[in-house]
Amino acid sequence: MREKVSFTSGGVTCAAWHYPGANGGCVVMTGGFGVTKEPGTDRFAERFAAAGFGVLAFDHRNFGESAGEPRQVARVSDQLADWRAAIAYAKTLPGVERVAIWAFSLPGGYIVQLASEDVGIAAAIAQSANVDGPTVTRNASRYQTPGSALRLIGRSLLDLAGGLFGRPARLVDLAGPPGTVALLNTPDAQLSDATLNPDNRYPEWQQSIAARSVFPAALYRPLKYAPAARCPVLYVVCADDQSALAAPTLKAAASTPKAELLTVPGNHYAPFLAAHDQVVDAELAFLTHHVLSEDETRPAAEDSPETQTAP
Repeated sequence: MREKVSFTSGGVTCAAWHYPGANGGCVVMTGGFGVTKEPGTDRFAERFAAAGFGVLAFDHRNFGESAGEPRQVARVSDQLADWRAAIAYAKTLPGVERVAIWAFSLPGGYIVQLASEDVGIAAAIAQSANVDGPTVTRNASRYQTPGSALRLIGRSLLDLAGGLFGRPARLVDLAGPPGTVALLNTPDAQLSDATLNPDNRYPEWQQSIAARSVFPAALYRPLKYAPAARCPVLYVVCADDQSALAAPTLKAAASTPKAELLTVPGNHYAPFLAAHDQVVDAELAFLTHHVLSEDETRPAAEDSPETQTAP
């Protein structure tokens, strides 16, 4: 059972699904960069809710069912503001005593930054997280042809200029094969539609993003916030991730004071595919240990065979 709710961030109404919980914990979630709440969170939110956790899964402003103009424009600062507003709203929901946060891909990097802030969260899960935009962008360029790279840069610059005059966004696909103009041309990025939108389950998901959003995402480096994390952070790392890369996230985990680490085989979307049950079990163990009160806890996530504490 879930219900449509909304909250306000920066004067913009953000739409969300609320799954009522039974144990006092609530997990705030959103999809990946340009991925709306349903394809990005449904499979995990349903498992968390079945375990008794409340869930608040929301769309960033300008995306999905949330308001905001221009459409499909992702600004890192705005999306972080939406997260802070969502966390504050989650604390007002009936029965919520403690809040955790979860996201993957670029918003997985937001998780690291938010964990370093005084926003009152009990735990954080960064799954397949992009924590080092410059490094990830350099790797992604290996899968671009020179022509498509130049066209992406040109379209981004034109869109940035158009944004100054209030013009509608010039869009690029979230993913595409080498030679096409897309946010990512990596091998695993090309699996995004089949993985997140099987059999066109979510036909309203617009799989594109404003070209003006590309440069800010490429420069965003939340890795620098990891040493200041205030709460326990579970990093879920995919060993063969070509879209967010394992090495920067392992570095973030090593510098996070209360880090736990789960490494699984597979690509960026392994937690949605072959590793799904392993990942969900580890995330639930982590949430149970760090979010629920002592009389409700079960063995700690770091004692589970699926996880290990980061060095």
